[in-house]
Amino acid sequence: MAWASAAIAERVSHLLGDSSENVVVISITLMVALLCACMIIGHLLEENKWMNESITSLILGLCTGVVVLAITRSTNSLVLEFDEELFFNYLLPPIIFNAGFQVKKKQFFRNFVAIVLFGVIGVFISFAVIAGGCGLIFPALKVQGLEIRDYLALGVIFSATDSVCTLQVLSQDDTPLLYSLVFGEGVVNDATSVVLFRAVESINLVEIDVFTILEVLGEFVYLYFTSTLMGIAVGLASAYIIKKLYFGRHSTDREIAIMILMAYFSYMIAELLYLSGILTVFFCGIVMSHYTWHNVTESSKVTTRHMFATLSFIAETFIFLYVGMDALDLDKWSRSDVTVATSAGLSATLVALVLIGRAAFVFPLSAFANLISRAPDTKISIRQQLIIWWAGLMRGAVSIALAYNKFTAISSINATMITSTIIVVLFSTVVFGLLTKPLVLWLLPPHLRSTDDSEPSSPKESDFYPDIQVPLLVNGEPNGAALMQNNASRQVGPVTSLRMLLRARSSSVHHFWRRFDDAYMRPVFGGRGFVPTIHEVSSEAALEAAQH
Repeated sequence: MAWASAAIAERVSHLLGDSSENVVVISITLMVALLCACMIIGHLLEENKWMNESITSLILGLCTGVVVLAITRSTNSLVLEFDEELFFNYLLPPIIFNAGFQVKKKQFFRNFVAIVLFGVIGVFISFAVIAGGCGLIFPALKVQGLEIRDYLALGVIFSATDSVCTLQVLSQDDTPLLYSLVFGEGVVNDATSVVLFRAVESINLVEIDVFTILEVLGEFVYLYFTSTLMGIAVGLASAYIIKKLYFGRHSTDREIAIMILMAYFSYMIAELLYLSGILTVFFCGIVMSHYTWHNVTESSKVTTRHMFATLSFIAETFIFLYVGMDALDLDKWSRSDVTVATSAGLSATLVALVLIGRAAFVFPLSAFANLISRAPDTKISIRQQLIIWWAGLMRGAVSIALAYNKFTAISSINATMITSTIIVVLFSTVVFGLLTKPLVLWLLPPHLRSTDDSEPSSPKESDFYPDIQVPLLVNGEPNGAALMQNNASRQVGPVTSLRMLLRARSSSVHHFWRRFDDAYMRPVFGGRGFVPTIHEVSSEAALEAAQH
């Protein structure tokens, strides 16, 4: 048994040390096996209030990195290398798109002002605190070799929240307000951080003046506006194409493929035009869930909804496995020549600045959002502010990707900055992530939560359960011909209650948008109320016809 184990370890070590195609095969096999293990362990820990898939994947990635290094006798760590291009081009798009596709749109846009305040103004405040703190404290720790641009880059890197982990520590159904605020902020925050990082890298610090600052701000407005319009345009184009051509009458596979490709196309065309692909694909997901998804056949609805969620889930798990394994890359640790005490001081400083920087904008901007908000259900209580502050402390793959992009040169100080970033990411994900769910349960017990059950997640889950049928709305009113019953005896809610709900807040922005949507948008682009007619032949009937 010992001889067989030694032989297997020697064979694996030889394959991992080889520079041939075997390395790719071993890497893919290893990642697939780890993904399966994460699914199983995550299922077993589903009811645990402390653990979630992110932490499980991260710890499993660390353990795997230790095993791989032991097998290869610390001679090769290329299998563990983090690639920011892989992250931004392949892993992040399905996560952000599915978030927009499944988000509760009414809740999101109801809190849009607060989300923009946190995701844009908050990033600038946190950026200033972290960059200024690093510039003051790092020299005192005898860290040499960093310039002003490096400190500014560190401010951006550690202002980027981890929107992926937020998906798993907060529930859209249990705490809809917190979820929409924290996750909405995370998406806008990631986009702002990437744009701000590009501005820091391109700005001329020698000739900086008021006009340069205004130019950067103007570029921000331009990028946000154009990126959002790009996502909306691609989403509407997909809805129009599927509605007019109606691929489902010949093949449901084609309309599913069109939805997937158009979603990915929105991200890549935005990146090609130097826009924010994160914002573009997020708003493309919102538009496609509102229009495109309702233009496809029933079988395609079920398939796309679960397909997008599955791809997003696999990508999320893969990211944390990837980060955990990359933390064991010995090359960058060996290039850093700082002592353990200095490294601990740098990491502790960065964590403290992240805490202070986030508090510096969450509480003041929450107070300002409460001041300008007129709806009582959008007020942010002090308990919710504490959860928003804590849940946004996690740093993830976006921070690591930006750090790799900035500190690419082979030098001691660059290796130190990358290792410090990894330490902060691991610490914040594990510690802050472990404590988020218990903190929510403590600060917001079930009897203090005000959930909004009037709006299911989008696409609507009720569309997949034939036992519970809802009335079809035409121009905002129930369509008597479309009222359906469960087994001819069951109806959801009285019509009078539905009419009262539809007539509430008739002067709101949502009311005017609904009228415009029903009158002009849905006749052109489809959406709820558009029911494709297709005579689908069952497999049994098709088989019987073929036999005759």
